[in-house]
Amino acid sequence: MSMPRCGVKDRVGASSDGRSKRYALQGSRWRVKKLTYKISKYPRVLEKGAVDKEIAKAFSVWSDYTNLQFTPKKSGQVHIEIRFERGEHGDGDPFDGPGGTLAHAYFPVYGGDAHFDDTEQWTINSFRGTNLFQVAAHEFGHSLGLSHSDVKSALMAPFYRGYDPDFLLESDDIQGIQALYGSKNEDGGESNIHQRTTHLPPSSEEDSQLCSNPKIDTIFNSAEGDTFVFRGDLYWKLTTDGVESGYPRLISTSWKNLPGNIDAAFTYKNGKTYFFKGSKYWRYIGRKMDGDYPKDISEGFTGIPDNLDAVTVWTGNGKIYFYKGTKFWRFDPLQKPPVKSTYPKLISNWEGIPDNVDASITYHGYTYFFKDNAYFRFNDRSFSVDVASPSFPRSIAYWWFGCRSTSKGTLENVQWLLKNSQNNSILYSKNSKEISSGMFKINKSCAHDNHDDTALDTLT
Repeated sequence: MSMPRCGVKDRVGASSDGRSKRYALQGSRWRVKKLTYKISKYPRVLEKGAVDKEIAKAFSVWSDYTNLQFTPKKSGQVHIEIRFERGEHGDGDPFDGPGGTLAHAYFPVYGGDAHFDDTEQWTINSFRGTNLFQVAAHEFGHSLGLSHSDVKSALMAPFYRGYDPDFLLESDDIQGIQALYGSKNEDGGESNIHQRTTHLPPSSEEDSQLCSNPKIDTIFNSAEGDTFVFRGDLYWKLTTDGVESGYPRLISTSWKNLPGNIDAAFTYKNGKTYFFKGSKYWRYIGRKMDGDYPKDISEGFTGIPDNLDAVTVWTGNGKIYFYKGTKFWRFDPLQKPPVKSTYPKLISNWEGIPDNVDASITYHGYTYFFKDNAYFRFNDRSFSVDVASPSFPRSIAYWWFGCRSTSKGTLENVQWLLKNSQNNSILYSKNSKEISSGMFKINKSCAHDNHDDTALDTLT
């Protein structure tokens, strides 16, 4: 009889130099320290108040050793959604009944949500059944970016060992979470993680190609949490400081049989990356093509046009958004047809975002849009361009590629930007360099209706 276990796929074993791994990092992490969560569906056998306490205690396992803060919410958008489900529950990874898989959670790059099998006998402070607190603490480790550990006594080991009334977090787990978020500071100050919008130290060497011409074809996150930029036949790997050394490299050497000049790309919750060019698309698992590709976009993404500008999986509802020219399409693979008859809609529904964007990417509650040498940070919660100093649009070269020889301030002398401000009634003040909402109120429901829906794990 197999032991009950976590449903997250293992990433443990021997390292490349033959040594045994201990804690394992998935590769992605939250870029904020104050995280929110909600329990949108409770188990059938436990009282809600008791569940709330156990879930809060499970989060505190990780906040005790870092400066992470977890705040519960009853409604609205959150960083981590928690649900107790049975069988197939809309994410392509059905539960298998009592025993077997107890729960599964998504890494930060895929949203961080945690699902628990509601057919299990969840218990509190009991040797009978399955202890909710310990399983939840394990799953939240995944939600924060930890993979399974091969240390059998670690919380992040893949198998459930039973209720431990004297539970303490193992040193292996502590080392893992602090490798992602830093150690807990007594004064509650900043830990050693960086955000994309902070003033980063100068890179040791600037990339001359990207600094002189920061316009890109596409940008995407891999299943491992790495960020890649494509342009022409070349690609670059980004870091928190700019561009990793050893780049650019040829796309064809890393993604075999994938052409250059890609229009758009994204990685879905199923861990697969989709590339689009002209009327075709390719699907890869890591760097390996996943089957017989290319295929027609009209075959795998019915209702989506050819020759795309950009694509992203929006955090507001987990659905896939495609952009072309002045319009955008929302794609839901569970819906028939997958694109509603009300689409396409105008990109102007995304308040402050220009037409004809080059690329887009999502990072933990923000969607970034790129055009020429500029980018916008779109706040998915307020559904508008984010308010920050310097204001948006900003220089791609400085903030994404680490080009310290370029300006970090607001870009304003851009022809398409000035034209866009007239067409969409967005006011751009030359004196303050601030962007503010203009003459009309955006109908925010147009682009993100049903935004509590959960994204799927499978795509054609």
